[in-house]
Amino acid sequence: MKKILVLGTMFLVAICANAQFMRAEELEKYSKEKYGDKWVEAAQNLKSQLTLDKNNSLTYSQVIDCGEKTKDELYIILNLWFTMSFNDANSVIKLNDKQAGTIIGQGFVESIASHVGGLTAYDISIKPIIKVDIKDKKIRVTYTIQYYDATLVKGGGFLGSRNSATQVEEKWPIEQCFPFVDKDKHKKTSSKALVMSHAYSNVIMDKIEEAVKNGVTGNETNDW
Repeated sequence: MKKILVLGTMFLVAICANAQFMRAEELEKYSKEKYGDKWVEAAQNLKSQLTLDKNNSLTYSQVIDCGEKTKDELYIILNLWFTMSFNDANSVIKLNDKQAGTIIGQGFVESIASHVGGLTAYDISIKPIIKVDIKDKKIRVTYTIQYYDATLVKGGGFLGSRNSATQVEEKWPIEQCFPFVDKDKHKKTSSKALVMSHAYSNVIMDKIEEAVKNGVTGNETNDW
């Protein structure tokens, strides 16, 4: 009995590891492979492909064909995927409505871009909203980022005590950052944040498509 419990625990850990999203360092490697490591140039190249929505948010939408799976079957798969993927204080499920066929989660990727120089250092994270609308045979995934979350540390000097520094939390509207505006004093950081955010949308779409087509654990069938 103990052996079964141990194996079960290990199995659940393995599932959760597979369902988790990329860490920032993994996402950076993925981004460089797809778009190169010249962040400003990559961001400029991506600009022509991107459109801000009516709220000036960066939004992507994709309809995924799911074969013959019913709305109820897709809901069960996606509910499992969201439950396993959005399971901490930073990544949470905001809405889960089976009747409406809608699940909304808020993801979190810490430190996708940073800068250290002079008397100010800052670190950028993102909290994308992932919404899935479910129908028979298909789903629609919408990925939205409203702003970059910036943590700024001001003061303290090059060799000064950290205790003398001040930490400030800011939200940087995407429409006010490069490449959507040319004059951005955080240009390099904004560029990397955009490329990483765009790459992360690809990761999200791919993971959800994999889940609805092949299952989260690989054994979601009625043959048991």
